[in-house]
Amino acid sequence: MQATSTTSKSASIKVKALCIFSNAGRILLGEGFDPHKQELYLRPLGGGVNFGETHLHAIQREIMEELGLAITDLNLISVIENFFTFNNQAGHEIIFVYDAKFIDSSVYLQDNFQGQESDGTLFKARWLALDSINANTPPIYPTELIQHLKQQCEKLAKNQP
Repeated sequence: MQATSTTSKSASIKVKALCIFSNAGRILLGEGFDPHKQELYLRPLGGGVNFGETHLHAIQREIMEELGLAITDLNLISVIENFFTFNNQAGHEIIFVYDAKFIDSSVYLQDNFQGQESDGTLFKARWLALDSINANTPPIYPTELIQHLKQQCEKLAKNQP
């Protein structure tokens, strides 16, 4: 039986790897902007998995490309299937969600970072306290990730002195 779809035949499922960095109840999120919705949003750092590349290697590469920082202690915590709309275009992605640590511990003392996408676009990444998320906080995408973020920070808070 052939599946029917209302989307373009050129549409495809993207494979992504995102990473949750947490410290003292805060998580590191990158800022993005949807021009159609005129909406600022937040999302963990990471990006696309290239053909022939593992999602583990992809997240290490993406963080190095975006922030110029090496990471360690990677742990796959979830896989999320995300259906979304960005810039008035339907999207579908499979996301491998990791937690990890920065090798350079001084990173945790910074409040925000200047990142750079592979196309040269600059973005801001900042630490956000999970307990500060409210109706005035920009949305965090993918939405299914919020519960994972809260669980991760609770787990890490228990393990910190």
